[in-house]
Amino acid sequence: MKKLERLAEARTPDGTLLVLFRHDGEFLIRADGAELMSTRHHRSEDMLAELACASLRARDDARVLIGGLGFGFTLGAALRILPAGARIVVAELVRAVIDWNTHPDYDLASASLRDTRVELRHADVAQVLRESVGRFDAIMLDVDNGPDPMTTSGNGALYGDAGIRMSAAALRPGGCLVYWSAQDDRKFERALRRASLTVEVTRVWSHGTSGALHTLFVARPSA
Repeated sequence: MKKLERLAEARTPDGTLLVLFRHDGEFLIRADGAELMSTRHHRSEDMLAELACASLRARDDARVLIGGLGFGFTLGAALRILPAGARIVVAELVRAVIDWNTHPDYDLASASLRDTRVELRHADVAQVLRESVGRFDAIMLDVDNGPDPMTTSGNGALYGDAGIRMSAAALRPGGCLVYWSAQDDRKFERALRRASLTVEVTRVWSHGTSGALHTLFVARPSA
């Protein structure tokens, strides 16, 4: 049996303990003992970018925001779709997550982060949104565990009425918001509609046709 190797640990602003592990060539992060993310299961993170960026393949001036670096799968998928002139801002709150992704001994997101289209910001994505009215064609939010925060309680504000309005205000005309969630959430869906957004809900397996079933909310301002 392969050994579960404990590589590093860090605390979130709320004090949640994040621990990075490696097992059989794969990486995972646990938050206070519960699995938060894994390199083995990332299909829903790929799909987050595919839904958000599908209409931007030929938009050389496309500007997109990714809230939450994770293991870089959403970023990698966006880079595969977007043209050479596009720009991607990635906002990550936890410094250790950035450090782990750029560690030379870990095969994580370092190559994607070196792409000249990428601007990595060690920042709360909420602050980036507040400073970016009318800036982005697509915003992908994979923050914490979705509307039900797992690591940092303040992340929940992004999914409330004021947070949704702030995110929508950062869109260019015709832009879209795509939210990742660990589970379906009808209350959050109603909040999106309350903000005058049209909503499409997609359920995606975390690993091909198996694993956990995650939810993606695609929201656009009503015409």
